[in-house]
Amino acid sequence: MKKLTIYDLISMKRSGSKIVMLAAYDYPTAAMVDKAGIDLILVGDSVGMVVLGYNNPLPVTMDEMIYHSKAVVRGAKRALVVGDLPFMSYHVNVEDTIRNAGRFVKEAGVDAVKLEGGAEVAHKIEALVEVGIPVQGHIGLQPQRAFMSGGFKIQGKDAETAKKILKDALAIEKAGAFSVLLEFVAAEVSQRISNELKIPAIGIGSGPYCDGQSLVLQDLLGINENPPPFAKKYANLSQTMNTALGEYVREVREGAFPREENTIHMDREESKKFKDLPRE
Repeated sequence: MKKLTIYDLISMKRSGSKIVMLAAYDYPTAAMVDKAGIDLILVGDSVGMVVLGYNNPLPVTMDEMIYHSKAVVRGAKRALVVGDLPFMSYHVNVEDTIRNAGRFVKEAGVDAVKLEGGAEVAHKIEALVEVGIPVQGHIGLQPQRAFMSGGFKIQGKDAETAKKILKDALAIEKAGAFSVLLEFVAAEVSQRISNELKIPAIGIGSGPYCDGQSLVLQDLLGINENPPPFAKKYANLSQTMNTALGEYVREVREGAFPREENTIHMDREESKKFKDLPRE
């Protein structure tokens, strides 16, 4: 199975083939996602809320991100794996940015890293690209800065803010990023960005005109009971899992599980020897 590269993704944009991206956080789901034909797997700092039980992504550490990224890398044979730089791992200076992105590549084995921000982080993107680390930008709604921008709200609803998002996208491309993630951006804005950029613009909640789409696996499968408004639930595994767990509890309490087919026995000769052992 051929491993995808950033050049494959750029070729997909040029040919008009839609890029499929999904956030996943462990080995078994990464293996399933990879087998399904997903092109990009994002190990997002959303792991904080989806898996670790935090109220927001801010508490997530580099060590936690590397731990989950290692598992995803082991499950992904074809998909390109992107590690999401967590809050305060790239905010202080360029040296910290390179050091932490380098940890992602060396320790976790990711193919690329992602960081939030527009023109103000362009110099950090340039520095990473210069040392050979592929970078995906992230603009529009930036969860690590959501409290500064009034919460998780749609971005680019007026011409002034839309202009800023476009300017950020162009700055990210100029800095050398191989793609940009547009989160919760008005469709008209994401359409123009997709048309103007030479690199892929991948949308999450940003309308149908992007070069690709991204979702969080738990939202797609219906495991997260409170998904964002832009997510589509392709299954309702939460209900299926609740039913199965309830059935398991009931059968154990009633003595209906395990049944004979779930039980392992000694062979007859060894069973007789065991029964005949004297009490100690």
